[in-house]
Amino acid sequence: MEKLVYEEKIYTYHIDFVGHVNNIIYIQWMENGRMKLLEAMNLPVTEIDSGEGIVPVLTETNISYKKPFFLHNSVKIELWVSKLNNASAIMEFRFYNENHELCATGWQKGLFINRQTMKPTRLSGRHRQAFEKFLHRVENGFSSSDI
Repeated sequence: MEKLVYEEKIYTYHIDFVGHVNNIIYIQWMENGRMKLLEAMNLPVTEIDSGEGIVPVLTETNISYKKPFFLHNSVKIELWVSKLNNASAIMEFRFYNENHELCATGWQKGLFINRQTMKPTRLSGRHRQAFEKFLHRVENGFSSSDI
């Protein structure tokens, strides 16, 4: 199973009054990662509901900050699916600096809903297969099965 690895840039407008990357930027990076993950699954957000009407929505976000990012840092992010249920999934994130130091961890829980009814719905076989490509069981530390 694969992990999605991508990089993000830090811009001056990401820096807060304390001098490090503002915590809301991590959520933006997670959003970027989810879009990249769907593209890597061949389910771009513009086509994810084509034919089946299934769309993902977020129900929870959690971030643990371990070490700040500053303007001069580079950011490498790893993303994978750690839990896949019939109508939900948990995606985990790891944020590293240019020295390969773990700066933050995070996870998001997504629910799959029917676009017309706006109610939870089971993943289709095609969607499940796409998500399973990035499914990794818990490695160390955080256990998404506790959610």
